Amino acid sequence: MTTSRDVARVAGVSQATVSRALSGGSVSAATREKILQAAKTVGYVPNLGARAMKTGRVDTVGVVVADLTNPFYPEILNALTEYLDAAGKKVTLWNSDGPGNDAALEAINAGSVDGVIFTTVIEASTPLRAALGKHSPVVLINRTVQALACDQVSSDNEAGGRAVAEFFVANGHRRIAFIGGPSVASTARDRRRGFANGLGAADLPLLPELTLEGPFSHDFGYTATTRLLRSDDPPTAIFCSNDLIAFGALDAARAEGVSVPESLWIVGYDDIAMSSWPAFDLTTVHQPSRVMARAGAQALLDRIEDPTAPYKTLTFRSHLVLRGTAGAGASATGEST
Repeated sequence: MTTSRDVARVAGVSQATVSRALSGGSVSAATREKILQAAKTVGYVPNLGARAMKTGRVDTVGVVVADLTNPFYPEILNALTEYLDAAGKKVTLWNSDGPGNDAALEAINAGSVDGVIFTTVIEASTPLRAALGKHSPVVLINRTVQALACDQVSSDNEAGGRAVAEFFVANGHRRIAFIGGPSVASTARDRRRGFANGLGAADLPLLPELTLEGPFSHDFGYTATTRLLRSDDPPTAIFCSNDLIAFGALDAARAEGVSVPESLWIVGYDDIAMSSWPAFDLTTVHQPSRVMARAGAQALLDRIEDPTAPYKTLTFRSHLVLRGTAGAGASATGEST
């Protein structure tokens, strides 16, 4: 195993000088460069865990995501990194759908991060369990896990789903479909529950033949909507449990020659920036992603400072944003509170 002693030998300096250089201490620029080149030559990687034992901090936060192709997550990440950078924290990003899962585990187990933020967590997440097992500060943003001992930040997904149901019913729709995300995600479950409850309050069941669930993706929204529109009795309104699914639904309607909103209403969820673009003009449920991200970042900083503080569960208000895919002049009586 390569050590700082090897670096000192190749660089021709003392081990104490290597330690100062690699920890940001006082050495000349020329000496620092020589040491960095020597470390590269021998393949030395500083033991951040050992450094953390001395200082108590590595000033690095890990952020775990699952799908950066969904514009919702870059919006959250941008707000997170801005806030954490202002607080003097570096950010390491891991994609839990790929090799990043192993990298996250290694960093957590090595103590290479001061805490971890999860944006797309599910209950069976291995990095989540590893972080909790190491007693690392953990914050969940967007998706939550019920009764988990950590800080959690989300929007009121159930109220948002209920608002869409009430909106459809208030505007005369009775043949109503739901295209949802994977049931392992709390956001998908909560939005479906709220939507079903909203329909149920109007004595309208969420019919199995009008309910399709799959990935939070444009492709799934397209294939699911195509299937619904080609059925013998197609819906007049569709609630898509995120905006990407809704974009796919819009493209499917166009391909099938179904006019939106004249013959079909489509509502999404998230209110990503693209939803307001004229090409989409999507009616959707807004959740305050930047506010949620900043609240989550602050919750992690607070947790790092005081690991024994009571856990916080923060739930932010969602509300319906009316645009062109739900009919001009529609009633917004289904707006959530």
